[in-house]
Amino acid sequence: MFDKIVIVTRKTRLQELIERFNTRGQAKFYIEHSGGNFSDYAQEDDSYNRALDGIRRSLNFGLKIQFIDRSFLPTYLFTNTDLIIALGQDGLVANTAKYVGEQPILGVNPDPMRYDGVLVPLQVIDCKHQVDLVLNDKATFAPVTLAQAELNDGQKLLAFNDMFIGVSSHVSARYQLSFDGKSEPQSSSGIIVATGAGSTGWLSSVFNMVGSLNHFFGAAENPRLKLDWDAQSLMFVVREPFVSKHSAASVVTGMIDGNTTLILESRMPSGGIIFSDGVESDFLTFNSGSIATIGVADKQARLVVPGGRNNTLAAARNSSFRLHQTASWL
Repeated sequence: MFDKIVIVTRKTRLQELIERFNTRGQAKFYIEHSGGNFSDYAQEDDSYNRALDGIRRSLNFGLKIQFIDRSFLPTYLFTNTDLIIALGQDGLVANTAKYVGEQPILGVNPDPMRYDGVLVPLQVIDCKHQVDLVLNDKATFAPVTLAQAELNDGQKLLAFNDMFIGVSSHVSARYQLSFDGKSEPQSSSGIIVATGAGSTGWLSSVFNMVGSLNHFFGAAENPRLKLDWDAQSLMFVVREPFVSKHSAASVVTGMIDGNTTLILESRMPSGGIIFSDGVESDFLTFNSGSIATIGVADKQARLVVPGGRNNTLAAARNSSFRLHQTASWL
């Protein structure tokens, strides 16, 4: 079934600083001169390199091994014979999942004392055993529903946590929104579409805002959305919709499922974009003439988990607020 193990890595903060300042010494001087704690950067870097070395030495299965940095994910061509290991923070799994189809993903936490690890539940010491289970078709998987945007020219983009449709600057996005038999022109700060995995991520900021407004005006407390990771549903929210002679705001939120889609027609001459999971560098151009259909993707991501599926998903839901406050931005 598999002939290659692809290990997805990400640069540590120290590695990014060295790229910026050329040497470790200059990076240290910059951090300490700014009042920061350089030892924290160094410890994080050491932990990551030890984890990477541990995985490299443990994967003696006779398969080809390839390492790719997450910055190359949008252009890397995964195949159905690849087994994927994502070594990093929780957000790295979200960044990886939308590019690998239904290939199994092992999320490995390089530093359990530093990272929550809801999407990276495995440790380096577990990696060899879990790979062996996958190779022998004995692994346990947690399916995760993905969102999909498809343009009228055939281009597609998937989202593990959330998707943004709007404009690349701080000016208002303009579009025609059609959903559930209703259609209207809108002007807003863009639209967020969240999956079950991402329903407590970026979307939670909208709930926080609405809840605070309700509290300020003495209204009832705003409820929280709870979606299972494998729920065949998505939620969309229009951010800061503006009502004028040329724009309305009667349809600002809704649930997308297997029977409904959200259709958006761009009315922006330039600057319109669609991106997902915080990766703004990988986007679809959404300018005038573009029509985007947003719905539940046909395929789900498959995460390798160390225990029973139900227990793992329950634990993830209990921890999801801590995870998804950061996952979309990492």
